[in-house]
Amino acid sequence: MIRSALVTLLVLAPQLPIRAAPPLLAPPPVVQRQGQALLTSGALCPALQTAVESSVGPEERLWSVSVLDQRGQLLADLNGGIPRIPASNQKLVSTAFALDRLGPDFRLKTQLLRHADGSLEIVGEGDPDLSIAEIQKFVMVALGQGGSLTPASLAVAPLQLMVREEPRQRWWPADWDPADRSYAYGAPITRLALTSNALHMAVMDPAARLQRILHSTVRQQGGQIHLLMVDQQTREAALEQSNEGSVVLHSEDSAPMHALLSLANTESHNFTAEVLIREAANIWDVNRASLATTLWMQAQGLPMTGIRVRDGSGLSRGNRLTSRSLSILLWRMAQHPLAAYYQASMAIAGKRGTLRNYFRGTSLQGRFWGKTGTLTGVRSISGILETPGGPRYVSMIANGAYAPNTVMGDILLASQRISRCPAWNAAGTLPGGRD
Repeated sequence: MIRSALVTLLVLAPQLPIRAAPPLLAPPPVVQRQGQALLTSGALCPALQTAVESSVGPEERLWSVSVLDQRGQLLADLNGGIPRIPASNQKLVSTAFALDRLGPDFRLKTQLLRHADGSLEIVGEGDPDLSIAEIQKFVMVALGQGGSLTPASLAVAPLQLMVREEPRQRWWPADWDPADRSYAYGAPITRLALTSNALHMAVMDPAARLQRILHSTVRQQGGQIHLLMVDQQTREAALEQSNEGSVVLHSEDSAPMHALLSLANTESHNFTAEVLIREAANIWDVNRASLATTLWMQAQGLPMTGIRVRDGSGLSRGNRLTSRSLSILLWRMAQHPLAAYYQASMAIAGKRGTLRNYFRGTSLQGRFWGKTGTLTGVRSISGILETPGGPRYVSMIANGAYAPNTVMGDILLASQRISRCPAWNAAGTLPGGRD
C-alpha cells in the first residue's frame, strides 16, 4: 500500500530540476515586513474578519483562525495566539523542518555493513517502505560473504549477524495514548520497520518479527544464523571508542525526500512524519528531536508563545500550536528556495489525499492545498488557498467544536471570495501612509 502510494506521489512531484541540497539549507532571512509588524495590530480586512466570526458563531472560544495574504498581512485573526492541540497539522512543521534541513533528494538508507573485525551488521534509518524482499536481499549478501551459497559451505558455521535498533523505550513517544499504539496509525517507530511496522494493525514487537524473517530466510538456504540484536546507542558508542571502520556491502534506499514529504502530508502517514523529524534533527530521541524542531521554528521567526512540540506526527495530545504560527509558517515556506516541493506535498481539495472527498464541486476544488488533522474532539486544517488576489495562507484549529467541517468550508470560501482588503502599494506601505 505504501509502495504504491509512493509511486503515485513520485509521479505527482513538482516538475523541477532536481538538485542536491547541502546538509543544512539556509532559510530565507527573517524580514520584518509590515505584515509581520501588524500581527499585533488587529486584522486588516474587516469584511473577512466579520465573515470568520459569523462562521464560528457562538463557538468562538473553541476556534483559532488566521488568514495571511501573500505579503504576510494578517487579514483575519480569531484567537490566533491561543495554543491548541493541532492533531496532524503538526506534520506541516515536521515536513518543513525536514525539507529545509535535508533537501528534496535525501533518501533514508538501510545498509549491511562489514566492520574491520569481520562482523556483519544491518543498520537502518526508518525507511517506511522497507519490505521483506529487501531484508531477504541483505541475508543473501551476508551469506555470500566468505564463499559460495552451497549447503556444504553454509553448514560449516552459522552466519554471525548483528541487527542495530533503537531501545524499546523509544519505540513510541511516551505520551501517545496506549489505545492508539495497537492501531496501524500508532505503530512503533523503529529504524528497521518492515512495512512501517503495520499490517492490518500495528506490529507490537517489530524486532521479533524481523528476527523471525531473518532466521526463516537463512534456513531456506540451508544455513544457520547467530543473530545478535544490539542497542543503537550502545553500539554507536562502542564504534566511536574503537575508531572501527566499516564497509557497505549492500544498501537499499527509500524514495526521495519529496515523495516522503507527500506521504506524510498528502496521506497523513504518522510513521513517516515521525522518522522525518528524527532524521532532520539527526537524533532518534523524540524529546531531543522535538527540541531541535522548536529551535528551528524559533529561527524562522514564528510566534512561539505557548508552542509545544512533542512528536512529529501530531498523534500526541501534548502538542500545542497556534493558527497564527501555522499560517506564518506556510507564508515563510512560500519564500523558501524549495517552496514548490513543500506545497506539492499537501493534499488538494476535491482531488488528492485526505482532502480528496472535500469541497468537490465548489470553487475550492483544485485551488486549496492543505493538511487536515483529526483526533477525538480535534479538527484542524491549514494550507495555501488560491484566490483572485493571490495566495492566502489559512490555518484553522478547532478543539471541541460541534460541526467543524462545515465551518472550515465556509471560512475557506469567504477567504477566497472576499477580495476588498487593504493592499500594499509600490512603496511597501498601506494606502493612506499607514505603516
